[in-house]
Amino acid sequence: MTTSAPGRVRTQGLVHIYRSEGHEVAALSGVDLDVPAGGMVGLLGPSGAGKSTLLHLLAGVFRPSAGKVFVDDLELSAASDRELDRMRAEQVSLMLQGAQRNLLPYLTPHENVRFAQQAARRAGKDLPEPDEVLERVGLADHGHDALGALTPGHLQLAGLAVAVAPRPAVLLADEPTSQLDHPARDRVLGALADANRDLGTTVVLVTHDPEVAAFLPRTITIRDGRVGGEGRSGEEYAVVTPDGFLPLPLHVREHLQPGTLVRFHPVEDGPGEYVLLTEDESATRPEPDGDAGYHARHRAPGGDHA
Repeated sequence: MTTSAPGRVRTQGLVHIYRSEGHEVAALSGVDLDVPAGGMVGLLGPSGAGKSTLLHLLAGVFRPSAGKVFVDDLELSAASDRELDRMRAEQVSLMLQGAQRNLLPYLTPHENVRFAQQAARRAGKDLPEPDEVLERVGLADHGHDALGALTPGHLQLAGLAVAVAPRPAVLLADEPTSQLDHPARDRVLGALADANRDLGTTVVLVTHDPEVAAFLPRTITIRDGRVGGEGRSGEEYAVVTPDGFLPLPLHVREHLQPGTLVRFHPVEDGPGEYVLLTEDESATRPEPDGDAGYHARHRAPGGDHA
C-alpha cells in the first residue's frame, strides 16, 4: 500500500450544506483541493464564500454533506470520532479567528503551551519544552505574563505557540493576522513561515488581506463555494473544474456580462496558448490581433498552458 507524505491535505468533490432560517444553503459546492505535504497556502475570497467552512472540514470539526476529505491517508469524512480526536491531538492544529479563542484565559502562555501538549505527550509523542516553543514564535520574554498584559500581536503569537506546540503535520489558521498592525502581522507571518520551513508543517490559512496573500507562495480563491482561481508567485490563474467549467476572474466579469458568447482561439506561434474572443470580435476578425473586443491569454502554472 502506498502512503501519502505526512501533512498532505486533499478534498474530492467536497460539498457542505447547512440550514439557515429554514432554508438549505450550500457553503461549498464541489471543492477539489490538493495541498502537498510541507506546502503553505492561503484561502482567499469574499465573506460567505466558504473559506472558514472549508478550514473546519479539513480539521474534522464538521463532516461534509458529500465528497471526501483526507489528511494523509485518513479519510476524515468516514473516520470515527475517536480517530478524529487523535488526529487533532497529534497531527492537525486549528487556530480559530481571534487569539483569545485559542487560549485558556487563566493560564500564562507557558502554561497554555504545556496544556496544549498534554494529549500528544500521553500518546508518546516527543515534544519540545514550552520555553523552546515560545522562543520559536518570538514570545520567550512573555511566557510567564498574564494574558491580560499582552498586546494583540503577542496574544496572536501565544495562540500560534499553542497551535505549533504538539508539532502538528498540518496547521490550519483562520485569519491569524486580522486586526493586527503591520509589525505584529509581519511577526505572525514570519513565525508561520518558520514553522513551515524549519518543521515542515503544512500551513493552510484563511485571509482577506491582499498583503498577506502576496506573502504566500500559493493562494486559492474560493468563490460561490467553489475553487475559482489560484495565485502563484503574484499571478492569478483561473482553474478548470473537473466538469470542464472555467470560472472567470472578477476583473474579466466586468467586461463579459452574463450571456456573452466567447470562444477560445489557438495561437499559432504559441503552442498551448489560447486567446479568448467575444462573439463580435471572432465574427469580424479571424486572427486575434489588435485591440478590438476583449481578449486575454491564459497560461497555467508551472509552464503548462490552458
